[in-house]
Amino acid sequence: MAIDEGKLKELLKSAVIEALEERRDLIKGIVEEAIEDLALASAIERGLNTDSASRDEVFALLENTQ
Repeated sequence: MAIDEGKLKELLKSAVIEALEERRDLIKGIVEEAIEDLALASAIERGLNTDSASRDEVFALLENTQ
């Protein structure tokens, strides 16, 4: 049985749309994870381009936030 390419694309498109509509929670989780990963990567990049802080400086900052 042969399926033409256009019909296959249409079937796949329909299946993806249906999955997205039925599993919004899954898609939301994936998008949230991706945003968190991007934010973490950005923070790491910024951290690599700044001066290091001593252990005492870090703990002093943490104590001031409580």
